[in-house]
Amino acid sequence: MFNPKKFTAGNVKPLPVYLLLDVSGSMSTDGKIEALNKAVVQMIETFADEEVVDAEIHVAVITFGGKVSLHQQPTKAANIQWVNMNATGSTPMGKALEMAKAMIEDKEVTSGMAYRPVMVLVSDGMPDSGWERPLHELVSSGRSSKCDRMAMAIGRDAHKDVLNKFIEGTGRKLFFAENAKQLHEFFNLVTMSTIVRTRSKDRNQVVVDPEIMMDSASVRPASQVQSDDEEGYW
Repeated sequence: MFNPKKFTAGNVKPLPVYLLLDVSGSMSTDGKIEALNKAVVQMIETFADEEVVDAEIHVAVITFGGKVSLHQQPTKAANIQWVNMNATGSTPMGKALEMAKAMIEDKEVTSGMAYRPVMVLVSDGMPDSGWERPLHELVSSGRSSKCDRMAMAIGRDAHKDVLNKFIEGTGRKLFFAENAKQLHEFFNLVTMSTIVRTRSKDRNQVVVDPEIMMDSASVRPASQVQSDDEEGYW
């Protein structure tokens, strides 16, 4: 006898994407926060359009600017109603890292059945004091240490040493955005590398090739960023 329950999406597993986003006061200049909001919206919309039988992308957004906030709780991309972020205050990155680690270690928040999470850290400046221990614990112990991690430095004041420590051991390169176009392309890279995983046989396998699915070569690792000043650059 036909049993429709056998054909439901009861075995769908989440692929969590955690965005840790700098919304400090410096992000309010030169259109940076506007570009960041647009890039995140585009990412969520692309994730929402991705249809896979037994996997779905969930997105969580942790912001740090004056205070740390769970701007978007972990939610299936198709169900997210985005509220734009505003930029103000200092850069309490350490507290954001603590929140992210706590959420990943908590199996009621990040299911033990979930695929390997993706963590993305974006910042345009020097974090407040107290970031060293939270960062060390995130990358060196527990479930958080097994996450795929990506990072982008926005503008020339970003603290690249901190961001490099975040991606240490992943095989990833630190990327650098000097303008809105490069920021969007970085988020496109994150989007496409995540979607590739949902379509692969082993969804826990991470693709670290920075050329994956890229339409242009204007997104470059931080070590390759040109130093020439150009109008509209951060």
